[in-house]
Amino acid sequence: MKTFLDVLDLLKNFDIYIHVGKRLWDIELAAIEVDNLYRAGILKPKEYAQIKLVLRHEHEAEERREQEREN
Repeated sequence: MKTFLDVLDLLKNFDIYIHVGKRLWDIELAAIEVDNLYRAGILKPKEYAQIKLVLRHEHEAEERREQEREN
């Protein structure tokens, strides 16, 4: 699990499709869905941690991009 696309592909395996219309919101919704899968016992702790790292990295990068667009 290395990219946001990898996370989205994993979610699609569980029939979870995400497209809210704004990338930052898509990342946040993906994080919520991943949390739900983990709480349901579907994801292993190591896999969950890796996914959360990817999502945190993507979220921070997208926030920086949005700030640059505003300036």
